[in-house]
This record gives sequence, structure tokens and C-alpha cells, in this order.
Amino acid sequence: MNKYESIIIVNPNVDEEGLKALEEKFTGLINENGKVESVENMGKKKLAYEIKKFNEGTYLLFNFESQPSAIAEIERIYRITDEILKHIVVKKDE
Repeated sequence: MNKYESIIIVNPNVDEEGLKALEEKFTGLINENGKVESVENMGKKKLAYEIKKFNEGTYLLFNFESQPSAIAEIERIYRITDEILKHIVVKKDE
């Protein structure tokens, strides 16, 4: 298993309950093929440029271990989740 880091930028209009639901959804998804080490809500931040007519977003950081084959599925779910403005998954160096 490889170590990964993923940051998602969530629509700033999503409330605390919605953020918790997203966090639980992706924690569960990652745990199917790996193990979540930590999840950090980095709060609302101003975006460098406008994304989908939003100037700010809520950042969530996931640190996890996973099989490389599961990353494509995680990214697919990120893309089809309406609340997510942007996402990235990066493999961490050992």
C-alpha cells in the first residue's frame, strides 16, 4: 500500500453537518481499500481564482494509505459529488 494525501475544496455554502457527511462518506470509501490516517478540516479560505462562481471554499485534507488501483475510483467519486469544487490526490514520498 502507498501513502497518499488528498485535498478537496468544498462549496462554501455547505454547513457543518454537510461537511461531516462528506468527511464520513470519503473516510468510508477510502477505508474499503486502505486506511485513513487523519482528516483535517482546514476551514474556509479565499481562492486564488473563481471556481464555479465561488471566491472561497472549505478545505478538507485527507492523509491515507491505499491500493493504487483504488485512487481512480476515489477521484471518480470526487468528480461526481456536487459539493466538491476541486480535488487533488498526491502520492507521498516514503
